[in-house]
Amino acid sequence: MKLTLNALAIFVAVSGVLSFVFLVLAIGTDFWYIIDTSRLDRNSSHLSSHSGLWRTCNAQNQCWPFINPFGNSNNYTNSERQLLGMHGTFVILLPLSLIMMAVGGMVSFISILARARVMLLLTAVFLLFGALVSLAGISVYVAYSAAAFKEALCISGRKTLEGLDVHFGWSLALAWISFITEVLTGAALLVASRITTVLSRQEHAI
Repeated sequence: MKLTLNALAIFVAVSGVLSFVFLVLAIGTDFWYIIDTSRLDRNSSHLSSHSGLWRTCNAQNQCWPFINPFGNSNNYTNSERQLLGMHGTFVILLPLSLIMMAVGGMVSFISILARARVMLLLTAVFLLFGALVSLAGISVYVAYSAAAFKEALCISGRKTLEGLDVHFGWSLALAWISFITEVLTGAALLVASRITTVLSRQEHAI
């Protein structure tokens, strides 16, 4: 049992750090959404771009922060309001998940050292809830990207966007990996809480 608890402590530490690092990299990089125009013709590759949560960059890596593409008018359509609301949602949820991850990581470290069953259980639930926040943020971003592309089709027309290679980038993949490792960290803490309970019963039995 003792060896298992030690192994779980190492696993929690490694997976927790990886989850945090992956999410930091995902939030801080600009390859969530990639538009490749090189298939149109040889002279259009400079029109390619890649976007992050906060800004958009062109093929020459010249970046500019995200601005409201619909202007400052209050006469937004329903789809425009939906896009703006979705953007505001995922730029809050993903950093919030990062903060929860940092707090949960510190508490889990103390809980494992103290072998505090209740703290381990609460920290596990807290991290799993943080993983749900990450999942919500990622899901909203995916839905936002689909809605933005649909809006672009309505504005520019299908022919204008034909031949564009539009796909998600590796920043989004890092966010998914972070979500998975955070779930594994929370699950490992649940197991650690159970093992701590068994060890405590054995000590009282002696």
